[in-house]
Amino acid sequence: MTLTTAPNLPDPDGVYAALIDAHEGLTKAESDALNARLILVLANHIGDLDVLRAALEVARGDGTP
Repeated sequence: MTLTTAPNLPDPDGVYAALIDAHEGLTKAESDALNARLILVLANHIGDLDVLRAALEVARGDGTP
């Protein structure tokens, strides 16, 4: 499995809105905790360490999307 970096969301605006809505009314600490839990849930869903490492490199700016 390889990391998909090409646009792959049929409704990117809906995804963004869902993320923003999930943080509504949270403190900074609660928002940070939500992000951490979301990352772990999605990492578990992906289930491939090589893909996760590639995603981390892209997210840090060390890789190219």
